[in-house]
Amino acid sequence: MIAQILSNRIYIVFIIPFILGLLTVLSFQPFNFFFINFILVPVLFLTLVYVNKKSKNIYRKKPHLSNLFFVGYLFGVGYFASGIYWISYSLTYDENFKYLIPFALIGIPMFLGIFFGLATLSIGALIKNNIASIFIFCASFSLADFLRSTLLSGFPWNLWAYSWSWLPESLQVLKIIGLYGFNLIVLTIFCSPVLLIKYKKKYNFIFVFILIIMFVSNYLYGSAIISKNDRHINELYKDNNNLINVKIVSPNIDLKYNLSLDEVKESLKKLIKYSEPDKNKKTIFIWPEGVFTGYTFEEISQFKNLVSKSFTNDHSIIFGINTSTSNKKNFNSLVMINNNFEVLYQYNKKKLVPFGEFLPAEQFFNKFGLKKITQGFTSFAKGKKQDNLIFDNYNILPLICYEIIFPELVENASNETNLIINISEDAWFGGSIGPYQHFSKSIFRAIESDTFLLRSANQGISAFVNNKGVVIKSLETHERGHIELNVPLLQKNIRQKNDLIFLLLLFTYTIIFFTLRNKL
Repeated sequence: MIAQILSNRIYIVFIIPFILGLLTVLSFQPFNFFFINFILVPVLFLTLVYVNKKSKNIYRKKPHLSNLFFVGYLFGVGYFASGIYWISYSLTYDENFKYLIPFALIGIPMFLGIFFGLATLSIGALIKNNIASIFIFCASFSLADFLRSTLLSGFPWNLWAYSWSWLPESLQVLKIIGLYGFNLIVLTIFCSPVLLIKYKKKYNFIFVFILIIMFVSNYLYGSAIISKNDRHINELYKDNNNLINVKIVSPNIDLKYNLSLDEVKESLKKLIKYSEPDKNKKTIFIWPEGVFTGYTFEEISQFKNLVSKSFTNDHSIIFGINTSTSNKKNFNSLVMINNNFEVLYQYNKKKLVPFGEFLPAEQFFNKFGLKKITQGFTSFAKGKKQDNLIFDNYNILPLICYEIIFPELVENASNETNLIINISEDAWFGGSIGPYQHFSKSIFRAIESDTFLLRSANQGISAFVNNKGVVIKSLETHERGHIELNVPLLQKNIRQKNDLIFLLLLFTYTIIFFTLRNKL
């Protein structure tokens, strides 16, 4: 049976890689079966080694390089088919988009799989079952992750690193080596069981032992960092001058197109009800994105009396809303208002979702009746570089929904940043795994920036995440209500731009491969 499978090109080149890719979703939120990658990644590596070795004999009638490409490509198709199928849910809210569901389920994974296909194509002919080949294998896959995260508009979703989101002790090194450097190291650790197969090679055991020591040391380092941080925060809580009261509200409102003004008014009433404002306490209220979908700030301002009756001068409210300018540009915005419904601050989203919030080559596609998926015909305009929100001594970096997945928005933020606020509309994901995966990115951004991160998501996970990625309080995907916390003011801590470290690691891995390829 096994011999028949190994001699069958269809199984080895197409079916097995695809199944391996499908199963990787179990390593991410909400499943967190991270250990499965200690099986899937080694099997993928050994499959590639086997295909490289056999393509010139049992598969000799088929082009060698195409075999190597399809191993990575079909793995990538499975990886993204199971990992981002939730995109199709966003196409169910408008009858005009339902015909695009097959494209979301099949077309997007088939496109993104190309990155992994090119990774195996570029190094497949070079690798063997040895230590050196593990370095070039991990380097090529992590480079593929980096490229698909940065090219065009970028899509840094479900990197291997995110399978560790449940264990903040292991993530503290992010502050030093960055997301992509950590992704490379994680992939190397996942690949290490390959070395135990060649048990007669003493160097293999030494390398595995080194990786185990690195993992344990990193965990102990992270535990020490978190413990020290907890003591520091406890000291800050003794000084009331360094605290600000924040309420994060999660209304669990259904996502609908073409809401009537009466429905918008009811949504606003629900938000006020769940906020439970205390007129004697200075508070920032954070409402999610999307609850006023289809309406602009000017249109909902007619209900400002509801706000002024319930809130005081000591209250400020942050929420998501569409805004427009005199030259007819429309933005997906985050605003802060006072109790008189006056705008104290406005941030326009910079990282827009392709096809969701803007239509590439819009004039061309409009001729065929196509538009962006979100309500309204015209694409949102892209926000430009904007100053952070300054509130008392807090220097707040705002991020809207999808922007939370981009580490560069944190890296390029002002060095004065000492708080991140993320609002989101996760009802787009339906009852899928999407909201859990989306939230896991918040944990990484908090650690990378060394700041508290406050997140309000409609039908997603709303939470207070401290500066070391520890979730302090949270509301689950369909919980209504609010969570409240006195958020401490952390001192400025200059953030590092870590892409250079990742590139240095890639260079190091490549040098190691070419140095050891004929020795180990």
